Amino acid sequence: LLIGGGIANFTNVAATFRGIIRAITDYQDALRAHAVKIYVRRGGPNYQEGLHAMQELGQSLHLPIFVFGPETHMTAVVAMALGITETHANPATITAPSLFDRLPHVSTGNFADLACSRSGPKKSRMSSVKDDGIYSGLFNKQTRAIVWGVQLKAIQSMLDFDYACCRTVPSVAAIVYPFAGDCTQKFYWGSKDNLFIPQYQSLANALNEHIDARFLINFASFRAAYDITMEAMSIRDETEKRPRLDGIAIIAEGIPERFARRIMFAAKQMNVVVIGPATVGAIKPGCFKVGNTAGMIDNIIASKLHRPGSVAYVSRSGGMSNELNNIISRNTDGVAEGVAIGGDQFPGSTFLDHILRYEADPGVSMMVLLGEAIENGRIRKPLVAWCIGTCAEMLAGKGDANSLGEVQFGHAGACARSQAETAVAKNVRLSKAGAFVPNSFNDLGCLIRKVYEDLVKSGILTPKPDFPPQTVPMDYSWAKELGLIRKPAAFTSTISDDRGSELLYAGMPVSRVLSDNLGIGGVISLLWFKKRLPDYAIAYIERCLIITADHGPAVSGAHNTIVAARADKDLVSSLVSGLLTIGNRFGGAIDAAARQFSEAFDAGQSPSEFVASSRAAGRLIMGIGHRIKSVNNPDTRVTLLAKFARANFPATPLIDYAFQVEKLTTAKRPTLILNVDGLIGVSMVDLLRNCGCFTHEEADEHIRIGALNGLFVLARSIGFIGHYLDQKRLRQGLYRHPWDDITYQLPNLDDIDFPSTSGTNEGTT
Repeated sequence: LLIGGGIANFTNVAATFRGIIRAITDYQDALRAHAVKIYVRRGGPNYQEGLHAMQELGQSLHLPIFVFGPETHMTAVVAMALGITETHANPATITAPSLFDRLPHVSTGNFADLACSRSGPKKSRMSSVKDDGIYSGLFNKQTRAIVWGVQLKAIQSMLDFDYACCRTVPSVAAIVYPFAGDCTQKFYWGSKDNLFIPQYQSLANALNEHIDARFLINFASFRAAYDITMEAMSIRDETEKRPRLDGIAIIAEGIPERFARRIMFAAKQMNVVVIGPATVGAIKPGCFKVGNTAGMIDNIIASKLHRPGSVAYVSRSGGMSNELNNIISRNTDGVAEGVAIGGDQFPGSTFLDHILRYEADPGVSMMVLLGEAIENGRIRKPLVAWCIGTCAEMLAGKGDANSLGEVQFGHAGACARSQAETAVAKNVRLSKAGAFVPNSFNDLGCLIRKVYEDLVKSGILTPKPDFPPQTVPMDYSWAKELGLIRKPAAFTSTISDDRGSELLYAGMPVSRVLSDNLGIGGVISLLWFKKRLPDYAIAYIERCLIITADHGPAVSGAHNTIVAARADKDLVSSLVSGLLTIGNRFGGAIDAAARQFSEAFDAGQSPSEFVASSRAAGRLIMGIGHRIKSVNNPDTRVTLLAKFARANFPATPLIDYAFQVEKLTTAKRPTLILNVDGLIGVSMVDLLRNCGCFTHEEADEHIRIGALNGLFVLARSIGFIGHYLDQKRLRQGLYRHPWDDITYQLPNLDDIDFPSTSGTNEGTT
């Protein structure tokens, strides 16, 4: 069993192994029965922890699991698993292969003829040679870029690279995003978060404000990337009579081929270097990197990309860039420059474009090509080349081994339409053209090292100096994910969690809330009480909401909402104006009634003792009394709720107690009935205490913190919103209260005059 992949950019490798570990654990018996050996090769962020976990899994389950990191070639585990090469006994101590072990048969050429002859100065920007013959390069330590799109992580990655390389000026000059106003974005520069990068709505404005920015990184979607790229290439520098930008990287995949061809044609016509579409970007170690190229800073440092080397590469796949960075850094003095031209059929620049650029670059001594480009002898520097996909022929049907339609590997741009375009044929032609071609991809690193060392021995190449990078602090979020630091949380939430693949209500997936038809009552039970209450309890909560949703426009809350709506206030403002009237006199007596009645009941007071003690203390009994309802005009809402509770609750001792109190209070005045607030309060106490989900103390805690008043607030919000919408539909104008409904009683003028100190009224003359 082979488990592996390339070196990841940002994926937490240890996290990706958790599911694999669970699967191996679940199927360990079957794996043993079939004598399965497991080979794991992975690199990227936190890969050490992931490989360690896999190694421990093998030891605990007594399974043969062999783990390898980026120090082992990407495909070396295949040969080990097939028995072609020996499996290292102690993978943890694996080192790079010996310089001359397992060297493939290659066309070596004559190194005496590899002196860096030039084909003469070129004036195209792709060749990057100035009129005076001095090579300028597409990227250098002063290169600055504009980023289209609010890709904050990618920008921070570029800035961390700049800091590690000891750049004095950040490589990102500005951000362009047309869907927000001009502003600034804050980033880290080393350990200080004091770097502010301006953000513009217009690309033209950004270019005008930042004349030193000559490169655009286009993070727009495939729908918008074409228009933005064409706009960028059309902006001209009128002083120098040329396009304003030297180069553009297009990250988006899926741009229609018709548009991609237009971009390619326009780029050549306007002499603008376009990298992409469908690319991760490019990197020039020690100088500049495009977006997310090379991944996190630890991978950049591990591949020695903080300082320049002597080997330049070009590939089609962005996914292979990290592998090439790793291979080259382990077998030479490092990478001089690397470009992934993109996986689409029609890239803006080709392999040959960049190979010729490297040919003209005096800082590049040898090149690596993962693709196809040469045949006519224009390249003088040594080139190690490999075209991926040679195994496709082995997987073709036996009856049609030459069929191109059965199996092919690679991006759209690697599609073979004839036998001459297959990977095997391309490798043969590369070898005939003078490139160094290994027998397989597995031998690529060894061949690169062989060519590099021969260049050093012949004196053609002098290894570039090595020096440590400037230390870049680890991001807090990444350090926390790795478990390296801890910090007390500002908030604690125990009712919902939105971090996983599905929203959880008190631990229950929202899909189950829907499939079980819990309704709004069930949602309240989960989010307010953190329990799935019995069905009768959920039904009762919903009845409370239905019955108390509205009580006409005359009540204070609805009145306030209507007045605010007619003053042309928005829905939220109008709703809040109504909700602010809820209190002990209107709708907010549920909690108070629940507390008063339950305390008296728990203290063993009889209904008459409760009434007498309240009267003696001058304290109103909350939940008793109504402005218009009475014994002779009963409140139907109270009747309906009480009937349901008595029919479905396990016990209703507090409801019965409250109705006994009502008999005493209505004997004094018919309107002193148990109102709907009071009934909901006492009934919810009976529900919480007797449903079997809470202890007595837990039920009292819900009452203490105000959960019961929430029922009225939630329900009446429905009615208030209805009144707001009703007034808006009726297009009612500003409300002004009529004079005849107001009693005006002002004091006499003589009563408000301030008496003079002399006791006399002094007039003015």
